[in-house]
Amino acid sequence: MKMSHNTPDKDDQSSTNKKNNSLPISRVRLIMKSSPDVSCINQDALFLTTKATELFVQHLAVASFNNGPGKDTNSLCYTDLANAAEETDTFHFLTDILPKKILARDYLQSLKEMQENDDDDAADF
Repeated sequence: MKMSHNTPDKDDQSSTNKKNNSLPISRVRLIMKSSPDVSCINQDALFLTTKATELFVQHLAVASFNNGPGKDTNSLCYTDLANAAEETDTFHFLTDILPKKILARDYLQSLKEMQENDDDDAADF
């Protein structure tokens, strides 16, 4: 049997794939298995999901960095990510998990105002 040197065998491909991933495949598998709809995970699907997740996180980080003030200081912080989630349509679905930080006193004040408005609305009926 003659093997071409241009096509690596399956073991070489899987070890190369593992080296190309930044995220741990075992953790991605665990997250995927946590869905009740998933019963079996194909290795190719696992690899592609891991790679797609890495590319998405990279895209989010680059967009947040380029559109935030961190470009001047060569840094990326949570606020940059939260701003990108709020201001960019592509990332808008992340606003629930990347909310803008507010001080506790500001939150409590807005909560108090909301309760007062609810009480006023209830009194009108």
